[in-house]
Amino acid sequence: MDEDVSPSFKKGVVHELGVPLDDISIDELELRIEALKAEIKRLEASIEDKKSSKSAAESVFKF
Repeated sequence: MDEDVSPSFKKGVVHELGVPLDDISIDELELRIEALKAEIKRLEASIEDKKSSKSAAESVFKF
């Protein structure tokens, strides 16, 4: 994994969407938020990379 990914995410913090949050501690919730934010950043970076690649490919094939 990247060094940009948070340490808690590297430890395998997992959050399943929609699960009840009542029995999860504040510390655990904060770790999950940190992990999810790191994952969002990773996804956004991937989108930007793909957009750049697509744009470069389109410019090559423009006539």
